[in-house]
Amino acid sequence: MNDDIFSATPQSPGRRRFLRVGAAAGGGLLIGFGLGACGREQRNEVPAEAAVGNAATKTSGDAPGLAHNAFIRIDREGLVTLIVHKVEMGQGTYTAMPMLLAEELEVDLFKVKLEQAPADNNLYSDPLLGGQVTGGSTSVRASWEPLRQAGAAARLMLVEAAAQAWKVDAAGCTAKNGMVTHGASGRTMHYGELVDAAAKLPAPKAIVLKKPADFTLIGKKHQRLDSGDKVNGQAKFGIDARLPNMLVATVAASPVPGGALQSVDEAAAMAVKGVRQVLKIDNAVAVVGEHMWAAKQGLAALKPKWSDGAHADMTTASIVADMKAAAESGKGAAVARKDGDVGKEAPKGGQVLEAVYEMPFLAHATMEPMNCTVDLREDGCDLYVGTQVPTFAQGAAAKIAGLPPEKVKVHNHFLGGGFGRRLEVDFIVQAVAFAKQLKQPVKFVWTREEDVQHDMYRPYYYDRLAATLDEKGKPLSWSHRITGSSIMSRFAPPAVKNGVDPDAVEGAKDMPYAIPNVMVDYVRHEPPVPTAFWRGVGPTHNIFVVESFIDELAAAAKQDPLVYRRDLLDKSPRMRAVLNLAAEKAGWDQPLAPIAGRRVGRGLSTQFAFGSYMAQVAEVSVGADGEVRVHRVVCAVDCGQVVNPDTVVAQIESGVVFGLTAALWNEITFDKGRVQQSNFHDYRMMRINEAPRIEVFIAQSSDAPGGIGEPGTSATAPALANAIFAATGKRLRKLPVAGDALKTA
Repeated sequence: MNDDIFSATPQSPGRRRFLRVGAAAGGGLLIGFGLGACGREQRNEVPAEAAVGNAATKTSGDAPGLAHNAFIRIDREGLVTLIVHKVEMGQGTYTAMPMLLAEELEVDLFKVKLEQAPADNNLYSDPLLGGQVTGGSTSVRASWEPLRQAGAAARLMLVEAAAQAWKVDAAGCTAKNGMVTHGASGRTMHYGELVDAAAKLPAPKAIVLKKPADFTLIGKKHQRLDSGDKVNGQAKFGIDARLPNMLVATVAASPVPGGALQSVDEAAAMAVKGVRQVLKIDNAVAVVGEHMWAAKQGLAALKPKWSDGAHADMTTASIVADMKAAAESGKGAAVARKDGDVGKEAPKGGQVLEAVYEMPFLAHATMEPMNCTVDLREDGCDLYVGTQVPTFAQGAAAKIAGLPPEKVKVHNHFLGGGFGRRLEVDFIVQAVAFAKQLKQPVKFVWTREEDVQHDMYRPYYYDRLAATLDEKGKPLSWSHRITGSSIMSRFAPPAVKNGVDPDAVEGAKDMPYAIPNVMVDYVRHEPPVPTAFWRGVGPTHNIFVVESFIDELAAAAKQDPLVYRRDLLDKSPRMRAVLNLAAEKAGWDQPLAPIAGRRVGRGLSTQFAFGSYMAQVAEVSVGADGEVRVHRVVCAVDCGQVVNPDTVVAQIESGVVFGLTAALWNEITFDKGRVQQSNFHDYRMMRINEAPRIEVFIAQSSDAPGGIGEPGTSATAPALANAIFAATGKRLRKLPVAGDALKTA
């Protein structure tokens, strides 16, 4: 293999990149490239989610570094294969990433074949996340330059190989549609004819990437490459795994966190036709059958008895009471931001406002329930699963199985929904623990009820806010105390600095409004409930609180919410621009059409998160019985350079529906230590006839791409709540929306 190093590209002076080129076994060209750290340079600071990847790195034992073996293969037929270090969970990564490569390589997008990268933190570490992780709306942000550079390097080498074959100057040759053409003579060669010669060339010393004006793929709408297989059933999700001699198991864990298994009626389960074995671990039991139905019937016959442990009396009310006490005492409060002197300025203001906001526990409720197929042997273990953290899964499984990590192979699949749930490996650990009692492959499947009642939930948050307004209603001071669980302290402890969980304060610490005196602090309070990242992560909680309270200030100042926000955004022109765009497209200055028997209102929100600027306007109506209907959501977004506009629109649409569903109806509550919800009848999803019209407007930008998978979710709840206030005059400081509070009768 020919190694070479190029540095100081025209786009990135002083930046060093590593590129490795060589011949593929059996013929063809290999391009290995470093994902590097370019993504970090698109943000002012290392993002909080970086610790997620670092945690995965620590688990796997790999050192994060250059992924110069992540590679592209071009074979003698001209087919391009890209090894993808991200997983596809509906966010469009499997289309956007090959677009970046094909754009610079000058090949037909449909000539790019994708292969899922194996678990390897050293080779496939994400530059933003610091590990092999899919999450945090980072896939395109982190791949924007490395993939384009790799594609451009391959194109230059293929052109040079053609020029040498023709004994002409490479400057007189061009590449397009997988062909190299010599302009003066009209001679052509396709890439497949050139790959063996190109593999013997050194990597280019300097690469000039295309200018946006020259893009033929990037910025244009493209059909998703994974849609066909998903429509015709060829796509393989984790739950589709089938192995020879495989059994199927379903599980039940202690209904109370910290509880333990006491006893089961094993004979009753074994009497069910098709049941093969009952497996027990400390806090769970599984029934193994020849198929899922047998396993499920066996589990029902098992009638497990549990020891509930210390949390048998836990209720939602007791959790909130403890959280309130922690917020009010302020014991251990860690300062996340301090501008000016809130305490000094507050008395000078003309009006002081205070409020408490609460957000509930939320389940992920992915369409594909948790599952993991395990083939555990004395000399190794194969996992068939859909995971956002393959190296984390590998490390955790190896520890339980008593094997070195390299003996555990992760066969990653499409994810039937991630939303952060598959950043966790609890279901994989449990599956391997059970599999140690078997001598053949087994697929473990959680039922929907098991999934809802044993999720790792979006934390409950309790927020106290206060602001002082001057005589014109403009905020002089702003204080915000956030109380809740620290996901980072469990998942990635090094991310927590001076007691501040960066995820818990994201969206609050860095709110865009210009206020002279600001205090944001954080009180860590851990309820006995497992918590985890949820779509929208920190901003999904903080944007609701900040944008609702800003709306309260505007109302107290008797000012239009749009004008009030606009006046505070002098130092954030991109935010102000999307705010204006959303308001214009929504017709903010025009009254809403009345609906007989219903109150109507319009509300807005702004957000900067995941490297993208967003504003949303929601239009709602509220019936006399308190029922809320969302009729329209207008969204303006500046996410930098857009790769595939269809994906941007789809992600925002799905994010809005996801966020509205949670805000309108969803919460996980506890009684006698147990989760009270169990399935979609009491943890409901928005139906298609309930979905609003969603209009998405994308601001033109040549800045580096921002993330788009999560902003739509986190910006939605405040726009909804502010619209309800506009319609009813009732301020919602607690989610989900409580219809009873909106009744007029």
